[in-house]
Amino acid sequence: MKESRLPQQNIRTVLITGGCGFVGSNLVKLILAQRDEWRVVNVDSLTYASNPASLADVESNPRYTFVEQDITEYAGMESVFQIHSPWAVINCAAESHVDRSLETGVNFARTNVMGTQVVLELGRRYESRVLQISTDEVYGSLDDDALKFREDMPLDPTSPYAASKAAADLMVLAAFRSYRQDVVITRSSNNYGPYQHPEKLIPMMITNTLDDQPLPVYGSGKNVRDWVHVHDHCRGVLAALEQGASGSIYNLGGDSERTNISVVRSILSILGRPESLVRYVEDRPGHDLRYAIDYSRATRDLDWAPETRFEDGLEETVAWYVRHDGWWRALKGEQFKAYYERQYAARLRGSN
Repeated sequence: MKESRLPQQNIRTVLITGGCGFVGSNLVKLILAQRDEWRVVNVDSLTYASNPASLADVESNPRYTFVEQDITEYAGMESVFQIHSPWAVINCAAESHVDRSLETGVNFARTNVMGTQVVLELGRRYESRVLQISTDEVYGSLDDDALKFREDMPLDPTSPYAASKAAADLMVLAAFRSYRQDVVITRSSNNYGPYQHPEKLIPMMITNTLDDQPLPVYGSGKNVRDWVHVHDHCRGVLAALEQGASGSIYNLGGDSERTNISVVRSILSILGRPESLVRYVEDRPGHDLRYAIDYSRATRDLDWAPETRFEDGLEETVAWYVRHDGWWRALKGEQFKAYYERQYAARLRGSN
């Protein structure tokens, strides 16, 4: 375990779990760039979805420390808290891919539920504010075009991933109600942007298009998602951490509802590739129809709103993957290819 390299006693230490993942790495960069008085301790167990290369440009920053540690291991995590005494913890660590959770939910229950409980207990013991990164998927599916997810809606998860995140949220709220623990929850819509693993929709479609590979689209492609740029999401997380009321939940959305097929077509248009690359495949089980976020509470209480237009953000994201060919190809190795074969290859062979 690497010791802190910063001697100042008045600097705030923020512990980020899962900091080598997509949201976590973007959050680390934002904090180091915009909070000069903060030091970041990144705790990550380096699973398949983690990529230390995402943070290569901050490794030498004296306000950054990396610790390889599984958040479900209490003793190891306690040592991190003892050494670094964080004033706050942002729990980004999670198994997050719905398709993988449909294969087996064991790792999702372990990391997302047990890991959250470990963070909560240590946060309570060491008097750290805990911010739980959650998802709009805990609400289930919207069948009414007039509705949007509000923080007071009942939870109705439909996948093992969403159920594990809902369980974690309930544990966070129970910690507030039982102990008056200082906790906050943020629930965002679908994120996109740089450093996202190529198993997710937008980076998969970008990288497959760049390789002239088929683009597998579930069902009719008419499932609707609200998209928020990861930088906007991270801004909202910091606003909730600094200004959010203890025990509160804040939805963070992008005001950018799009059908999946329209997103794929936009990517093809940006890259100048034909729609013939699209392959409609058998839908996945329990595929939620529509997500949409009401983020008015975050606007009212945190003065937060998304700033990135989806069209601009998508063009920037495509350009990032074009420029960072080596980054995503390293993730599309043998392990990813085995997963892709299980998940999509047979369906692609049976499609048009």
